[in-house]
Amino acid sequence: MTAPVLGVDVGAVVANWRSLAASHGGETAAVVKADAYGLGAALIAPALARAGCRRFFVATADEAMALRDVAGAAWIAVLNGCPAGCEGDFIDRALVPVLNSLADCARWQEAARAAGQALPALLHVDTGMSRLGLDAGEWAAVLRDRSCLDGIALQFVMSHLASAEVAGAPETAAQVARFAAVAAALPGVATSLANSSGMFLREAARSDLARPGVALYGGNPVPGQPNPMRAVVTLAAPVLQIRVIGPGETVGYNGTWRAARRSRIATIGVGYADGLARTLSNRLTARHEGRPVPLVGRISMDLSTFDVTDLPEIVPGSMLELIGPGHAVDDVAAEAGTIAYEILTSLGRRYRRVAKSV
Repeated sequence: MTAPVLGVDVGAVVANWRSLAASHGGETAAVVKADAYGLGAALIAPALARAGCRRFFVATADEAMALRDVAGAAWIAVLNGCPAGCEGDFIDRALVPVLNSLADCARWQEAARAAGQALPALLHVDTGMSRLGLDAGEWAAVLRDRSCLDGIALQFVMSHLASAEVAGAPETAAQVARFAAVAAALPGVATSLANSSGMFLREAARSDLARPGVALYGGNPVPGQPNPMRAVVTLAAPVLQIRVIGPGETVGYNGTWRAARRSRIATIGVGYADGLARTLSNRLTARHEGRPVPLVGRISMDLSTFDVTDLPEIVPGSMLELIGPGHAVDDVAAEAGTIAYEILTSLGRRYRRVAKSV
């Protein structure tokens, strides 16, 4: 078997959710968008539901439709809202849209009139991200005329923190204050604000419904501090071939690494098509039985190369650990100059996936 192995510890995902839920004053949902951050929503969402998670967030309508098929009667909210023309599908599949604009509100109102009943939704008010959500002008229009929400059964008003992972960020305090004013203007409507990092802001970002994402999957929600979450992902690949090169010879495209001595070069079948970012070229450090193994040369589409000169025990078939106990997903992200979210959601489909059950 030469396929790289991606391990997903579903039990660790459930343990992370339980830990977050225990520390939160309100209800804790689970964000399973982007196929549960690349790890398999069809695998993870049912396990979370069995553990007591009752609310799930996805990004798109297609994700919501697919999740409904495996999540039973769970509550599913769609962060990007209901696309025009899909209102009937949302009603039939009991999907809850996040209303991100007054136009969204108007279309959902019309759907409610056609259905002859109030329809559930979340109202997203932008407090500083400048992406989705009602902007200041639209929110002011709501305050002037609440009839734009008639026929909509608002279950939550929500916003999204821009810098929750940055300790003491002034923009977080400003967002929390703006959101408090929004919530005060909608008495009786439950609130949702905290993301993974926001849940560690304690009272500052407390809300009725937290929406953890990356923390569920082992990403560190408090950068610069010890990771309070259990690791979820492992990734290992067998060595396909060992090549011995002499001093002065180069490895990979454009010869970006040159041997200073006689060197043993191990090639594995993982490349940027598998989510191993090209920016990791000459930067990633794998592990073999706990010992570091440097990646040398440029990562190509299907292959990567490592200097194993000082590890003579490595032979074809030996496994190199790319993500694991000695090299967490956040470590790989740092080497790539990115964040754990991108590493996780970029994991390719060619891995042999092995799930550890709850």
